[in-house]
Amino acid sequence: MPGKVLIVIPCYNEEASLPDVLCELQQTTLPGGYQMEVLVVNDCSKDNTSAVAKKSQAAVINLPVNLGIGGAVQTGILYARDNGFDIAIQLDGDGQHPPKELAKLVAFHLETGANVVIGSRFLEKKGFQSSFARRMGIRYFHWVNRLMTGLQIYDSTSGFRLFDRAAIEIAAVNYPDEYPEPESLVVFSKAGLNIAEVAVLMSPRLGGTSSIRHFGSLYYCIKVSLAMLFSFIRKP
Repeated sequence: MPGKVLIVIPCYNEEASLPDVLCELQQTTLPGGYQMEVLVVNDCSKDNTSAVAKKSQAAVINLPVNLGIGGAVQTGILYARDNGFDIAIQLDGDGQHPPKELAKLVAFHLETGANVVIGSRFLEKKGFQSSFARRMGIRYFHWVNRLMTGLQIYDSTSGFRLFDRAAIEIAAVNYPDEYPEPESLVVFSKAGLNIAEVAVLMSPRLGGTSSIRHFGSLYYCIKVSLAMLFSFIRKP
């Protein structure tokens, strides 16, 4: 019997870009015979994100308060766990993660058995590479993650990632709320999961506003580093 994949789309004010993302998803097929379902987690948007999502074939969860990216993603992961999905894949609603690239994450998981597969824009350095300030911040977190996990993850802030059942079980209980991408790698590594990257092409965002507006600031880097450190030293 084919496995089930849940595409988790955390959204905050993404009415401009979400229709194109959902349309592309309807035309996407996955390798391995996986059956794909789509869940939009509307993180208390102030625009028409919810109405736009409901016009598609996606399931929609409207959060009553804004939980931030970590809380929205964990909501989707809880949905995946409670509804028997084999894989959950986070895909942003702003258009930066083209649905046609989903097959690369699934194929890599099938080939390697990795529990967490990160879609990386830096392995082949093709497609949209982000701003200079963000690239410097991402490079910094590469070294912080290497220090804490021993892993060479070049795009540790990427929100384009696959979770298998083992990762879903962990993230459903323990997933960082404020800075989930780099910090969660510490959590998954401490749990003994296999984390890997696969090269993908990303695009500039189609609309909306980034949830991390001051990524390149020293203040942001310090806060994320402290959050990662606390996850690192926390007892299992």
